[in-house]
Amino acid sequence: MILVCQKPDINDIFSSINRDKFLSKESWKNIQQCRLNFFEYAEDPRNSQYVDKEIARSWINSRDRGIKPNALVTKEWLNSEALEKTIEKNSLLIEVTNSIIKNFKYVMFYSDYIIYLFDKNGIILLLEGDWESLVPFSEQKSLTGLILNDTSMGNSSHMLCMYLKEPVQLLGPEHYSAAFQNNIASATPLFDEHGEVIASLVLLSKALVNSTWEDSLPRLSLHTLGLITAMGVAIETQIKLLKSSDNLIIANSNLMQVNESLEASYNMLEATLAFTDEGLITVDRFGNITHINQKASRILRLTHSEAISRNISDFLTDKSFITKALTCGEPVSYQETTFKIGKSEETYILTIRSTHSQDPKIIRGAVIRIVHPDKINALASLRAGSQAKFEFNDIIGDCNEIKKVKDIAQRFSLSSENILLIGESGTGKELFAQAIHNNYCPQGPFVAINCASMPRSLIESELFGYEGGSFTGADSHGKPGKIELANGGTLFLDEIGDMPYEVQAVLLRVLEDKQVMRVGGKRYQEVNFRVVAATNRNLLKMVQENQFREDLYYRLSVLRISIPPLRQREHDIILLCQYFIHTYCDKTGRSKPQMSPAAIKKILEYNWPGNVRQLENAIIYAINITQSDVINVEHLPYEMVEDGREFTNDKNNSTETEEILPLRVWEKAAIKSTLLKSNNSIAHAASILQISKSTLYRKIKEYNITL
Repeated sequence: MILVCQKPDINDIFSSINRDKFLSKESWKNIQQCRLNFFEYAEDPRNSQYVDKEIARSWINSRDRGIKPNALVTKEWLNSEALEKTIEKNSLLIEVTNSIIKNFKYVMFYSDYIIYLFDKNGIILLLEGDWESLVPFSEQKSLTGLILNDTSMGNSSHMLCMYLKEPVQLLGPEHYSAAFQNNIASATPLFDEHGEVIASLVLLSKALVNSTWEDSLPRLSLHTLGLITAMGVAIETQIKLLKSSDNLIIANSNLMQVNESLEASYNMLEATLAFTDEGLITVDRFGNITHINQKASRILRLTHSEAISRNISDFLTDKSFITKALTCGEPVSYQETTFKIGKSEETYILTIRSTHSQDPKIIRGAVIRIVHPDKINALASLRAGSQAKFEFNDIIGDCNEIKKVKDIAQRFSLSSENILLIGESGTGKELFAQAIHNNYCPQGPFVAINCASMPRSLIESELFGYEGGSFTGADSHGKPGKIELANGGTLFLDEIGDMPYEVQAVLLRVLEDKQVMRVGGKRYQEVNFRVVAATNRNLLKMVQENQFREDLYYRLSVLRISIPPLRQREHDIILLCQYFIHTYCDKTGRSKPQMSPAAIKKILEYNWPGNVRQLENAIIYAINITQSDVINVEHLPYEMVEDGREFTNDKNNSTETEEILPLRVWEKAAIKSTLLKSNNSIAHAASILQISKSTLYRKIKEYNITL
C-alpha cells in the first residue's frame, strides 16, 4: 500500500496523518507475497487487493523496460562537469535543505535514518545519515551525483511523490528494487513559488527497527511521513523567504511558520524516539549525558533531568568502552557489560558510535544504544533455527494410544514442571516437545540441543556459555550458552541419555538453583526456563549401572510421557502414509500415487524399527521410484521386502537380484567416501551429502564409522 499525505497547512499535518491507516504485519506479508507472485509466476499485481494500483503499474512498467529487480542500483553517475553545473543550479535549495536538517542529523544517525535530497531528474544532491550501513549501494565515498530514477531502479518514493505531487510512503516490498526490501521510504515533493516541482526530500528508515512487530512500528512509520512532510514545508517556506524579502509582513509570517514547523518536527522526532524499546543516550566528548530517551531513563532509574546532570562513566563498571569511543573514535558493537544501577549491577548489551564535527578528526561526542540481553538472546535463538513450529493439532493420529498420549501431554504442558519424553527413535519426541512449548509459553524462546550430536569437548560451553578468552579458540567477547538463551522459554534436551556424566552434575545444579555461570565466568546469572528432555534409552537402567545420575533423572522425570512406537499404532499407519504422500507431492508438484493392496499389506506387516521417521522416508522413496500412479511392493525400500530381497517379476533373474546391495551399505560407503574427501570435516561433509550435521553425527554413530 502507499501511505499518502495530502500536503496541508502546517497546523493540520500531524492531525491528518493520525487519521491515516496504520501499517500491519499482515499487510506487509501480503505485499511481499504479491511481489513474489509477480516476479516468479508473472501474476498481474493489478488484480491484487493488497497492492496499490500505482505501485502495480510501476512494477509492470519497470519489468517492461527490462529493469532487473536484483540489479545494482549504482549504474549511472553524472560526470564531474555535469555534476558541478547541477550543484550550482540547485545551490540555494541545497543550502536551505542542509540548514534545516543539520539539527537532526545526529539523531537520525543513531536512529538508523538517512535523508536524501533529489532534483526533479532523480539525481542525489545531498544526503545525511549512516547510508553505508542502511543501504548497500556501493563502495563510493559519496553518493552525490548518483542517478536514481524509474529507468535505473524501477519505482521509488522520490520519483512517485514528484509524479503525484504529494507526499507518499513506500513499504519495503512495494519497492521494485530488492535493495530496499527492508526499508520504509517517506518522501515529499518540493515546489517553487510557481507551484512547479523542483525536487523531493526522502527519509529512509529500517522497517524492523526492533526486530519485532510491536504496536509502535505502525505509528513510527506514520511519524516518519509526518516528519519529512513538515521538513519539506519548512524548506519551501525558507526558500520563499529568501526570494521575497520585499514584503516584510509576509516574510515575518512565513518565518513564524518555519519556526513552528521546526518545533513540530523536533517534537515529532522526540515522540518517535520515545516509541523505541531500546535505550538511546547521547554524550559530549567528556562523557556528560546530553540527551536520553524514556527507555534509557527507565534502565538507569533516573528522571530525564537527573540523567542530564550525570556522566555516563558513573554507570559503567568497565569504562574502557566509552574511552575508546571518545578518545579514538573506535566503535563498540554489541559488547556485553555491567551497569551500576542503584545498589545492584545489571547486564546489558552496549553499542557505541562516536559523532564528529565537520572535521572528521574532531570527536564531538558519542551515541550509546543499550539493549537487554534477553532481546538479543531471543533473536540469536531464532536465527540459530530453534523454532517451535508444531502444535498438538499437527501431531497426526486417531488411534487410542496416540490420543491418550496427546491428552496427557496437553495437561502436562500447562504445568511448569520438567517433562521427560520416552520413546524409540523416530516416534516424534521433538514434535511433542514443540507442541508442549507452544501450549505453555509460545512467546518465549525454544532452544533445542542434541546431546548425542554435540562433541563431548564442546557440550559444556554450548550449554553454559563462556566468557571471552576462557579457552583457546574462544570468541573474545564471550558467548551465551543454550541455557542462557532459553531464559523465559523452553530448553529441549534431546538424547539426554548421551550427556557426559561429568556435565550432568553441573546441569543438576542449574536446575536446582535457577542460576548459570559461564565457563571462565565469576558471577551467576538468574535464569528461568523449563526443561523438556527426550531419550530412546532406559534411563532407569542406566542409573542402576552408574551411567546416569540418579538425582538428575528424578529432577528431569517429574512428569513422564511414553510415546508409543508405530507398530502399536496400526490404525495410524495408513493415515500417515496418505498424509506423507499428499505433503510430499504438493511440495514437489507431483501427481499423488495410490498404494496397491499388496503394498498396504506389506506396510502393515512391517515392524517399523525407525517408526514415523522411517515411514516418511519409505513413502518418499516409493514416490520417487514408481513410474506410474500406483505404489507397488517393488517400490518400497529394500529392508521392507520379504526375506530381505528385492521384489522382481522375473523369477529367473535371481542372480542379478542377489547382487543388489542394501541401501544401508550404499549409505555407509557414501558417508565414508565423503568424510575422506572432506578430510573429516563434519560441516563440509554434511554440506556435500545435503544433510544436517546432527544427522551426519547420528549416521556415523549408527554405522560405527571411525573418524
